[in-house]
Amino acid sequence: MEEKEKNPNPETVGEHSEEKGKKMEEKEKNSNPETEGGHSEEKEQNGEAHDPYFIQKRNAVGTLGLSSLQKMTAALRMLAYGVAADSTDELLAVNEKRGFPGMLGSIDCMHWKWKNCPTAWKGQYTGHSREPTLILEAVASYDRWIWHAFFGLPGSHNDINVLEHSSIFTELAQGRAPPVNYSINGHDYTMGYYLADGIYPQWSTFVKTISAPLEAKKKHFARVQEACRKDVECAFGILQARFSIVRGPARFWDEATLNNIMKACIILHNMIIEDERDPSGVEQDDDYKQVPESIPTTVSRERTTEVQNFIQSHIRIRDRGTHSQLQDDLVKHLWQLHGQS
Repeated sequence: MEEKEKNPNPETVGEHSEEKGKKMEEKEKNSNPETEGGHSEEKEQNGEAHDPYFIQKRNAVGTLGLSSLQKMTAALRMLAYGVAADSTDELLAVNEKRGFPGMLGSIDCMHWKWKNCPTAWKGQYTGHSREPTLILEAVASYDRWIWHAFFGLPGSHNDINVLEHSSIFTELAQGRAPPVNYSINGHDYTMGYYLADGIYPQWSTFVKTISAPLEAKKKHFARVQEACRKDVECAFGILQARFSIVRGPARFWDEATLNNIMKACIILHNMIIEDERDPSGVEQDDDYKQVPESIPTTVSRERTTEVQNFIQSHIRIRDRGTHSQLQDDLVKHLWQLHGQS
């Protein structure tokens, strides 16, 4: 009996050895560096390895958010088309509830200190802050979404100089801007406008505050206009709070590098704003007009309708009479809303 216990059944020994071999093979598969490398490469392609923002998460309600691929696709769409495919009607509807029908957003400029500005350029880039800076012109909507950004002019320029170089009214002057039709106090308007501070010109596309108002309705208009105009200033503050590289002085030498940094920060800022929006909001349209590879061009020395329309659009944009009438209509409109409330 003792010899049998010392020499167990060889069949059972073989079964145990086979089980051990299978377990060893499973461990080797799980610890295979090729499979681990595949997972790391997939995370790196999705951006999860570079920033935790790209990791798919659940919100407080438990709803699963956008995937990393969706977030990266949104960034590429913004790079390709400049502006997200949000509906203009939603923006106009929200601003009308705030008392400003036809408003597209608020416009202002921000200075970014350039610490490593080349010595030969310091005089050109030094403005009122006594230090070299780069200027960012931006338009922000009610939810702090930056849908227009123009960056790179020297800090010696003021807001009017930046506006003259900016492309904010290019689409409008060329007749490709979305139509904006609204009526205030019986007057019809066909162009949207931006809330601006006092330095901007008296154009029909700007609504400025009233300095030192005396009447009650004008005081109310100035208070509401200045409150809504702070949307773009809040957007600047959020942008600097999220990205310390924009909050502190720029430490790069190349101006093109600074331009890429600012654009990247604005794109990520807008991605966060879109991710935090209500998912039950307006759906975005993914249909875009395809640009042909070769555009036929014809040369003509006669005055064409396109040139005439372009000139007329510029005249309408800079019309001082429309600016004054629009401001007066908004003063009365806000006062009526204030009386109803």
